[in-house]
Amino acid sequence: MPMKDIFLGVDELEANLGTLHSDFGSLKLKIKELLEENQRLRIENQQLRKILKRETISDSDPETAEEPADVPGEEKSAAAVGVGEGYDNLARLYHEGFHICNVYYGHLRMEGDCLFCLSFLSK
Repeated sequence: MPMKDIFLGVDELEANLGTLHSDFGSLKLKIKELLEENQRLRIENQQLRKILKRETISDSDPETAEEPADVPGEEKSAAAVGVGEGYDNLARLYHEGFHICNVYYGHLRMEGDCLFCLSFLSK
């Protein structure tokens, strides 16, 4: 086999390898998008199930549907609970595999723990 044919074969193989590498890169990005969408849909589904369950319970038992209004001091405790719930929601999102830091917020964590997210959680 002449040297020119070998060189052309290697050059063609290198071009094919480059194309294959770029195809793998785009496939990896598509998989990441699909995983993020899947997780987002799971969370939305879970929240909708909670709302449906809460509405079903309140429709079946009218006594539990009524809540006392204008109870003194309740607004302060509700605000304190809201802060705790927010923290809990962020911690849950982080443990489900999403970034909660300002750098990558909402993106799927692919390589383990994120120091930015962990420092945010420790505050």
